[in-house]
Amino acid sequence: MLQIYNTLTRQKERFKPKNIEHVKVYFCGPTVYNYAHIGNLRAYIFEDLVIKTLRFLGYKVEVLMNLTDIDDKTIRDSQKAWESLKDFTEKYSKIFLNDIEKIWINKADKIVPISDLIDEMVDMTNTLIKKWYAYIWEDQSIYYDIKKFKDYWKLAHLDFSWMKSSVRIDNDEYDKENAADFVLWKAWKPEDWENYREKEFVVIDYETNLSSWANAKDHFSNENSKKQYLRDSSLLSEWQSKEWQTATITIKGRPGWHIECSACNLVHFWPEIDIHMWWVDLIFPHHQNEIAQTEAVTWKKFSRYWIHSWHLMVDGKKMSKSLGNFYTLKDIEEKYEWKVSKSVLYRSFRLGFINWKYRDNIDFSFTKLEQNFNVIKRIDETIKKLYLLKDSLVSEKGMVSQKSGVLKVKWIRREFRDSMQVFVTDYIECLEDDFDFVEAMAVFFNYLTFANKELDKISLEEYNAIIDMFKTFNEVLWIIDFTDNTKIEIPKYVQEKLNQRNDAKKNKDFNLADKIRDEIDALGYKIVDDRIGSRVERQ
Repeated sequence: MLQIYNTLTRQKERFKPKNIEHVKVYFCGPTVYNYAHIGNLRAYIFEDLVIKTLRFLGYKVEVLMNLTDIDDKTIRDSQKAWESLKDFTEKYSKIFLNDIEKIWINKADKIVPISDLIDEMVDMTNTLIKKWYAYIWEDQSIYYDIKKFKDYWKLAHLDFSWMKSSVRIDNDEYDKENAADFVLWKAWKPEDWENYREKEFVVIDYETNLSSWANAKDHFSNENSKKQYLRDSSLLSEWQSKEWQTATITIKGRPGWHIECSACNLVHFWPEIDIHMWWVDLIFPHHQNEIAQTEAVTWKKFSRYWIHSWHLMVDGKKMSKSLGNFYTLKDIEEKYEWKVSKSVLYRSFRLGFINWKYRDNIDFSFTKLEQNFNVIKRIDETIKKLYLLKDSLVSEKGMVSQKSGVLKVKWIRREFRDSMQVFVTDYIECLEDDFDFVEAMAVFFNYLTFANKELDKISLEEYNAIIDMFKTFNEVLWIIDFTDNTKIEIPKYVQEKLNQRNDAKKNKDFNLADKIRDEIDALGYKIVDDRIGSRVERQ
């Protein structure tokens, strides 16, 4: 039974999706104006683990993610680069998707650039105006009135008594201590350059919705003069109602940041979702604003469960460029370009973000990353031994069959089977306990030790069970590379040195045997002695 800590209720709850055959999961995508930093990647790795866990446990999951390709940051930095917004954001979108693929994150089933949802955001904004949750300000920006949504506090558990009070904020991202009306549609400013759309919005009762007209109300003696004023206003592009309270206004601008996720979900998952994820800093204001917008439109509960991962620290400090501890995956690749294989690097990086409780801060360091190199190499060594052992086990089984004239099946030992059952049961229990990957990894490492101890006595049937169990663990973890590297051809001169070394051991000339071993090491190879025999592998 899967239990999830729900940020909405601040307690662990049994997971009950609306439809077990179609579990709807959404997480906020990146703002594509630069490389994603490792703090972002920590969140995406956790979300990937959650989704893989849900699928592992049998849920049929559909995953949706947006890409923020039009906002303050993308416009600002595209201008600095003297690139069109489209070209600029497409470049960084591709870099992001390539980065997550490297660290074995499965892409969302649907990835939606929010620039494709402008009309839907306009429709949603118009609905909010009609329902009196939004208003047009004198600069023609449109704001959400948080006082109209009575449960505005419910996700963030806000205490307005200590929060600074602001009237309205049009920045896409702002100080999380501000409880303020937030922008849905941002009126065009010269610094936006050509990044804008001209869209029509509903006007209902100018006295309430257009404060710039409020001072004019006393000049009207009857309804006809009010209608005439509205018709003559240069702001209005079309008259759509015989009643003076309703009209349309054409506003040149672009959407605010908060409405994009709501619109994305309404288009693809309408009207309710099961899980919404990202990291803790988005609880307020972004996720709180999503709830306010979406539920005001649908009058239904937006998301059943909210899951938030915590912060990434670097050497015990907050990551920042000013401290010189701000890193992207590209920085890490360059640091270890000639020191470790890309496969080991990416899986070690991923492992570093798995073996932590997601509601705790993670402390990243290069020392810990390098320790993970050894862990991953240990896993790889075990998988390599298993591949090498298979031919020997198949051969042994064939020999038994040839001697007896009848195919002899070597059954799986009862104690072996019981141990395997304990491992898989414990692993599932850890995953079901609010994605406890720390304990799940402890089960995995215990299993790794168990598998290595069993290599000298397993049958072919037990061998197959061990491989299958590793694949079971990896359905969620994705830190095991099952590529068979045992077929790499060893140069003839290296193989000859191995034969000389083995002859020296037989003749008990151990000084010569050690000398030849050192020569083989210097050539970039190593000698392995185990149940299979003596062989040479690349280091």
